[in-house]
Parts: sequence; structure tokens; C-alpha cells
Amino acid sequence: MSIKLENLNYTYSPGNAYEKHALKNVNLEIPHGQFVGIIGHTGSGKSTLIQHLNGLMKATSGALYYDGKNIYDEGYDMKALRSQVGLVFQYPEHQLFEVDVLTDVCFGPKNQGLSEEECLKRAKEALELVEFPEKYYHQSPFELSGGQKRRAAIAGVLAMKPKVLVLDEPTAGLDPKGRDDILDQIERLHKETGMTVILVSHSMEDIARYVERIIVMNHGEKLFDGMPKEVFAHYKELEQVGLAAPQVTYMMHDLKAQGMDVRTDVTTIEEAADEIMRCFHD
Repeated sequence: MSIKLENLNYTYSPGNAYEKHALKNVNLEIPHGQFVGIIGHTGSGKSTLIQHLNGLMKATSGALYYDGKNIYDEGYDMKALRSQVGLVFQYPEHQLFEVDVLTDVCFGPKNQGLSEEECLKRAKEALELVEFPEKYYHQSPFELSGGQKRRAAIAGVLAMKPKVLVLDEPTAGLDPKGRDDILDQIERLHKETGMTVILVSHSMEDIARYVERIIVMNHGEKLFDGMPKEVFAHYKELEQVGLAAPQVTYMMHDLKAQGMDVRTDVTTIEEAADEIMRCFHD
């Protein structure tokens, strides 16, 4: 169930004054079950890239394979692809439009042609997965808090039982607790279901804490691709393209510069605490 991009290019407004090359020869493969973070400054191509993954946008040139089949081949079933690759937009509350939460979460399965009974079963399972309170099932989505709207929107995608969950800045505009709640939930979903998760975020701390692989986009091209430790080792180059490493990375480099024998490739607060304690006990 891997996703593979070969020489993928996308140009906005080709052939006129507003022409913009948003993706340039992007090559990458995401195997099934991976938790991947995509980072890049505004205009780097990350949102354009993820909208190609379920066929919402069509590449100007190149190929995109899902489960070994090129989605641009004639007769390819895009509807089936969108059931397999679920996309949650930056402000997912804009995806909510039904009279109540339960009806909204049923929308995707209903579109898949499932019976009303099966739709309700899937909707309730999905809402349970994201720990959405049952007392709000029959409430209008517009009366929910920001965090609850995110959960409802994610449940709407999960109810279609996708193999891949793509999230574009799912915590935008939430307070720190709301942000942690949503990301912890996504991490739990990943562990429990084994689905592929692709997370677009501008928070280096969040990316360092949750993902196993980071893809850095810059001006439509893939700049770095590797484990968090490998990518954040390039923190000087990241700064040059308007990004930063997690604060922990800078702190460990400062401690090293002051003569403390610490590893500088730690990326989370927990790892940093363990490393500093190790130095004191050595």
C-alpha cells in the first residue's frame, strides 16, 4: 500500500504571467504504516504535494503510484483512491456541514454506497476512536469547540476506513492543550490501526515528538528526507530556508559549546533530559 512519486511536477497557471512551478521533479516513496512529517515554509509546496496524494490535484507531469498502480492511468478509480487516502484540511471545520455530528461523520461511508446501518456503525466507531463525547453526537458541528470540530472532521475521514491519513496542519489555531490532545490521538490511531500517517506541520517540536521520518520541502523541491535526528542535524541549512530545528537542538549545541559532553542529535525534551542526567552520572 505504498505511495510512490516519480518526477512529479505541478505548475499553476501554465503559459501565462502568473505561471508558478509549485512542485519540481519530486521523487519519494512512503511505505505503508509509516508516520511521516512534511515541513517547509509558506509557499514551499507542501500543501500542493499532499493534495496530489488522493488525486485532488493532478500533476502537470510525472507519475504517482498507489499500491503499485499509476493513478493517472486511464480508467483509474479515483473514488476508490479517495476512500483509501483520507485528507483532513488545515481548518477541518470547513469540512463539516451536516445538521449534526453523527450525520456528518456518516457522509463519507454513505458516499461509498454503504447501508445506513453500516454507515452509523462506522461513524460511531470513528467517533469513539477520536474520543469524541457521545453527548455531542446530535449537536450541530457549528456549536462545537475548535478541538471537538477537529475530532469530528478526523472521524469523518476515519469512518471511510482509509489506509492513509493525511493531515494538513491539524492543530492550527488550537491552544497548547488542544494541540497535544489531537496529536496524541493521531499517534494512538497510528499505533492501534497501523495506518500510514502523513502530517504537515510548521511546529518543529510537534514533528520531532511524533514522526519517524521528515520530508523538508523548499521552493517545490525535496530538500531533506530522513529520520528527525538526520534532518535536524542540518539545522543551519534549515535556518537558511526559513525553518528552525526544535529548541532542544539549539540547547544541546549550546551545552556542548560550553564543554558539556552531550549528544547533539536529541530531538525531544525527554531525550534531552535523559542525556543531561547521563552526563551528571558519568
